[in-house]
Amino acid sequence: MIVTIIGTGLIGGSLAITLKEKGVAERIIGVDQSEAHLQRAKELHIIDEGATLAEAMQHSHLIILAIPVDAVLQALPAIMDKVSPGQVIMDVGSTKEKILELVAGHPNRGRFVAAHPMAGTEYSGPDAAVRNLFVNKTMVLCDVKNSDEDALELVEDMVDKLQMRTVYMNGEEHDLHTAYVSHISHITSFALALTVLKKEKESGRIFELASGGFESTVRLAKSSPDMWVPIFKHNRHNVLDVLDEHISQLQQMKALLEAEDYDTFYKLIQKSNKIRKILK
Repeated sequence: MIVTIIGTGLIGGSLAITLKEKGVAERIIGVDQSEAHLQRAKELHIIDEGATLAEAMQHSHLIILAIPVDAVLQALPAIMDKVSPGQVIMDVGSTKEKILELVAGHPNRGRFVAAHPMAGTEYSGPDAAVRNLFVNKTMVLCDVKNSDEDALELVEDMVDKLQMRTVYMNGEEHDLHTAYVSHISHITSFALALTVLKKEKESGRIFELASGGFESTVRLAKSSPDMWVPIFKHNRHNVLDVLDEHISQLQQMKALLEAEDYDTFYKLIQKSNKIRKILK
């Protein structure tokens, strides 16, 4: 199978490495707006060759869009128009509602599979691509009833080869749940980084004390705005809903500290510890 990956960064590059190693893809064609990224992906042997999208589509069985959501929304209609009956298009975007609305009713809708691998790091670009990024992680497949049976089977087989769990949702469910488990974590990390950076200007020595706890909490603040601003934009209503609840919890903790009500604070932390039953 010949696979075209549009976007040779963290997710696209990691997919390319694994698909080649697992024997899913015989050849990987890279498509990227950045010539530097394409060249680097070739140097790292992530892709076999670079090409334009038009050239790549002439030879590919599977086309994967591993680019920011805004870019997916721009590129997908033209790709859908040109897809041939035997080809499969798959995206790996972090929001789904807008993408699924865009392709609804398209005559080639069946050739498209909407997917989101719940995996990643805070780094970007071809150098961020890593082996085994997806092992034991979850792949969400959305609105699969609208994908052709053979297209879905190809993607499901690929997910199995990646050693991932598969979860099925509709686009609305996906965007709501990812707001809670992914998007709020990133926006909180960005806010914490800004808080500490501001205080560092005033105090000057905060980062001398930074250790594992701080690093793990603020790690996501290294993530690219090119990726995350479109996610917040297209999942705005869910992110705002989660933010309201998060801010409410912070305000409650602030009020308890102001009142020196440490017994209630203790119970609140005990309640939060129940997350251990979910995340082991």
